[in-house]
Amino acid sequence: MQDLVFESSRWLTQEDFAAWAAERARRRDENHYELLNGRIVMTPPAGYPHGQIGSAIQFMLVSAVRSRSLGKVFDSSQGFELPSGDTVEPDHSFVSSSRWAAAPAPEVGKFLRVVPDLVVEVLSASTTSYDRGEKKAIYERNGVLEYWLVDPRAREVVVFRLENGRFDLGTPVAETERFRSEVLGAEVGVGDLFAT
Repeated sequence: MQDLVFESSRWLTQEDFAAWAAERARRRDENHYELLNGRIVMTPPAGYPHGQIGSAIQFMLVSAVRSRSLGKVFDSSQGFELPSGDTVEPDHSFVSSSRWAAAPAPEVGKFLRVVPDLVVEVLSASTTSYDRGEKKAIYERNGVLEYWLVDPRAREVVVFRLENGRFDLGTPVAETERFRSEVLGAEVGVGDLFAT
């Protein structure tokens, strides 16, 4: 049986969603919610090896970014209010120093109002169709410069780059290969992301 994803039937604004999410947090609701095209979408926790792969990605991003003071790295607990009216929680994201400096000042306990330069989503049974379709379109529309889809089953990463306001067709990179992240200015070994 495929994992269920729950969606609201009512359309909400980002303000409505932020208030609703704050109330859920006060109730200690730890489910994962996003506002996609006006609908609240809840996905269940992912199964193995999602968390292990996520740890490797986070370690790699933090290492690449902090060593050269490129900006800020966030995990899946950080929400972003995007200019399109969507509020997302990518698995992993990077915001460059220049985008961070141009964004409104962050407020403690509030979603960030900045578009990440890089978004990484790790595919799972419940999120694959969103990550490849609706969320990819949202990231493209908002100007995310690089989007990685990490596929644990195929053991590959598909890298999309924004060109003239649109994502390219994507470059699949196998576990035995490396690719250059233009956003990070660094080489990434795909096998390192799947190492156990």
